Amino acid sequence: MILIQNGHLVDPVLGIDEPMDIFIADTTVSLLQKHLTEDACIAHVKNKLKQKLSPGRGLTVIDATDLIVAPGFVDTHVHFRDPGFTEKEDVHTGALAAAAGGYTSVIMMANTRPSLDSPEVLQDLLARAGKEAIHVYACANVTKGMAGKELTDFVALKAAGARGLTDDGLPILQEALLSEALQKATALSLPVSLHEEDPAYIKEPGINAGNEACVRFGLTGADRMAEISMVERDIKLAARNQSILCIQHVSCKETVDLLRKYKKKNPNLHAEGTPHHFSLTEEILLEKGTLAKVNPPIRTEKDRQAILKGLCDGTLDLIATDHAPHTAGEKQRSFTGAPSGMIGLETALSLALKELVQKKGLPLSALIRLMSTNPANLYGLPAGTLKPGSPADLVLFHPEKERIVSPRFHSKSTNSPFVGMRLPGVIRYTIASGKIAFSENA
Repeated sequence: MILIQNGHLVDPVLGIDEPMDIFIADTTVSLLQKHLTEDACIAHVKNKLKQKLSPGRGLTVIDATDLIVAPGFVDTHVHFRDPGFTEKEDVHTGALAAAAGGYTSVIMMANTRPSLDSPEVLQDLLARAGKEAIHVYACANVTKGMAGKELTDFVALKAAGARGLTDDGLPILQEALLSEALQKATALSLPVSLHEEDPAYIKEPGINAGNEACVRFGLTGADRMAEISMVERDIKLAARNQSILCIQHVSCKETVDLLRKYKKKNPNLHAEGTPHHFSLTEEILLEKGTLAKVNPPIRTEKDRQAILKGLCDGTLDLIATDHAPHTAGEKQRSFTGAPSGMIGLETALSLALKELVQKKGLPLSALIRLMSTNPANLYGLPAGTLKPGSPADLVLFHPEKERIVSPRFHSKSTNSPFVGMRLPGVIRYTIASGKIAFSENA
């Protein structure tokens, strides 16, 4: 049992943004009330829940003075590299990193080895994931082997536990195949999440075409039309049948503009903004090199501002990290030889607070909606609110206290360009299913 006192509760579903105490009995939220006492909680357990307190079963009291208490964050886009690439990350270390970042639910991507294109592989992964302190879900592949030629068995994969479908890391180039996939997936209430980069517009991935870093490295880079062209094609496909579609890691202003237009036509259209795309510009590659190499690439200030605006006005309705661990050795290769991607679970809140709350004035309730409620709703997860009876998945954080991002992470990997930066936001506790999954002082 846990009693959280003196905290400021922010729950966009309940419309609460005020001081409130929370009592957790077992795995669910039992009471939301001002000035809750220990005696009141014990009486609630005995009289309302009709439970007998066994000897030694105590009540943990957390003083949340100066802290925001909110539904645990939900990340719909993480790479835990399991199975097949566990030298970079595995389910356990990924879950530890998530908890340290305030996340109580995450959805793994399917570009593993073997890929998550069969019920057997998916079930094995989810069985191991079920042992973690937080809730770890997974998407399955849209196409077999991520080859973009033949659809997987959506019905069997959903029965095996798939929360959505994606070939993230690769685009689906065949328009007719994608159209069929969108229709079949939507009939099953499965979101399809797409990595939108047409290789015809990419000479070298991970770097924005035409910038100073391209000149220095002697590269051509990835043109913005790689993203824009595919997004325009696919949101039109989705609009025809009101398909459930999520555009992943938006990087271009033009993409934001297209989404704003087509969301009026298709309420099932969703889009992700990643912390690195709304916090950085292409100049970071001159300073951080391969640590800032990601797909799609980090682009211009105009693009960054468009993504921030899209998050503020709801055009982009999810904040997702695209947490992508790589080993130090891989990132020390030449620019063209190094893989794309950076870790993001342990810095996401801080970057969102800095860029969206402090600089743009986004209310904390709107931020919680982007980081918890909306992602949970899209994938049908039991999360995103702390109403009584809901899972006791919550995060406690100080929104203004600053920290220096340490090179030591809970993730197995350390490939982050944010190391050494001073950022606001310190996670004090992450609680999942009524148990402390992360404590700052543990």
